[in-house]
Amino acid sequence: MDIASLTTEARNTKTMNLDSMSIHEFATVMNQEDQSVATSVSLALRDIESAIATIIEHFNQGGRLFYMGAGTSGRLGVLDAAECVPTFGIDPKMVQGLIAGGIKAMTIAVEGAEDNIQLGADDLKARGVNSNDTVVGIAASGRTPYVIGGLDYATQVGAATVSLACNGHAAISGHASISIEVPVGPEVLSGSTRLKAGTAQKLVLNMLSTGAMVGIGKVYENLMVDVKPTNEKLIERAKRIIREAAHCNEEVADTNFEASGHDVKLAIVMILTGLSKQNASVQLRKAGGFISRLVKNND
Repeated sequence: MDIASLTTEARNTKTMNLDSMSIHEFATVMNQEDQSVATSVSLALRDIESAIATIIEHFNQGGRLFYMGAGTSGRLGVLDAAECVPTFGIDPKMVQGLIAGGIKAMTIAVEGAEDNIQLGADDLKARGVNSNDTVVGIAASGRTPYVIGGLDYATQVGAATVSLACNGHAAISGHASISIEVPVGPEVLSGSTRLKAGTAQKLVLNMLSTGAMVGIGKVYENLMVDVKPTNEKLIERAKRIIREAAHCNEEVADTNFEASGHDVKLAIVMILTGLSKQNASVQLRKAGGFISRLVKNND
């Protein structure tokens, strides 16, 4: 597909006089355009649901999740992967973000990297991608060679593949077992896909990672019970989560937080079941990490 035919490259008829708008007019039209993004995402929910289910299935097989993209798409993948570590207490290798040109491309464009189809394959090969893993290729245009190379390599080794594009009939859709297309239309600033397209990608990535983590027991009710309390703010959040999940007072939460070795999930289980740290840990493993299953079995 020629770049000129992509809706993300077209001129937005509502902003043809962008350079002469007042700040109020600019902010208003941009806000209106942004509001359309969530609606566009809603039209792709069925494919998003399929992707979440696939990621959960592969996590349960001991697999990993890889995001890969170039430019803004790659940066958003790296961001979502990085945020999963403190939020869900996972090993950094479990969710990884790959960007064409490597980590330096997070801040400085690496010329030609996104056009290198072999680079996409090489980056996945270097990380030992296999049939237990899921690879999500992200491209606003839907045609980035780096992403296509990665998806093709992932398919060759039997990994699950998902594509995420912001144009309809995207080229990358033909290189993935599950294709998510969220056409957002012309950008307020023509061709600047860090805007609506970037917002759409962030919304979808939020759903993929959060939904998958819920699906493997990283959440109790709507609380992030596997959060790692690595600083003062997170320690206070951890104790608050314990109080809310276990319906206990501050003293009980603090005592069990310390007794569990600062393991929020374990502290909650200890309070809800009355089990020792060791026995609570055993029972939690038997429940697959799901507090809800453990509590139900103990009722």
